[in-house]
Amino acid sequence: MNAPTAQSTRTLESLSTVAMTKSFGGVTAVDGATVTFQEGKVNGLIGPNGSGKTTFFNCVTGMIKPDSGEVRYRGQAITGKSPDRIARAGIGRSFQLCRVFPRMTVMENLLVAVRSTSIRRQLRSAHDPEELERARSWLRRVGIDHLEHAEARNLSYGQQKLLELAGVLMGEPDTIMLDEPAGGVNPALIGRIATLVRELNEEGKTFIIVEHNMEMVMSLCDHVVVFDRGRQIAEGTPEIIQQDPRVLEAYLGV
Repeated sequence: MNAPTAQSTRTLESLSTVAMTKSFGGVTAVDGATVTFQEGKVNGLIGPNGSGKTTFFNCVTGMIKPDSGEVRYRGQAITGKSPDRIARAGIGRSFQLCRVFPRMTVMENLLVAVRSTSIRRQLRSAHDPEELERARSWLRRVGIDHLEHAEARNLSYGQQKLLELAGVLMGEPDTIMLDEPAGGVNPALIGRIATLVRELNEEGKTFIIVEHNMEMVMSLCDHVVVFDRGRQIAEGTPEIIQQDPRVLEAYLGV
């Protein structure tokens, strides 16, 4: 039996930031945040309301530019790059407030979510049997294939979250960032989302999940980062995080 190599035994770095800062007026939302997420793991990012988690997500995915600091993905600097370039690098994301096209069908939403930004390519994909089947396969995975021809506005909020996730997966990202996937979703659909995350992680996808549902975070995540006032205050396994006095102080003021 071969001995494990140094590379196989060390934790690989997926997405990381160094001293990243973002302010809005006189309010510092992200304050010198240095964070490392683990490749091939389900990573959680938690913290009290207003601790900077969504702003952090927006900075690392190119939605807004940080004022200073660095964002790196698999060793390459991606600081300040456009969202489409970051997506092409292999990072997909969902949003805290679900983003779908309400007057388009479920299938049409998936076809315009394809990584290519060419409208001509998107229109052509509507008649591409391979692209249609790929979209249907993701609809089956998330459990809404029976709604293929329904307009997105007629879906429940939880079903729209599943549609948004299917759209992210259509881009074939290696790292998937989910912003409150359980927010506003009934318990049955939360369970479906958690099961899908586990399955995709076993297939090699890395996840970074912002979530207020602590039961979901602690049961699903391998590695948890805790934010307070715009920066990391703790990291570790769920077991370690639940016993960390800094985390208790941030959440409970004790």
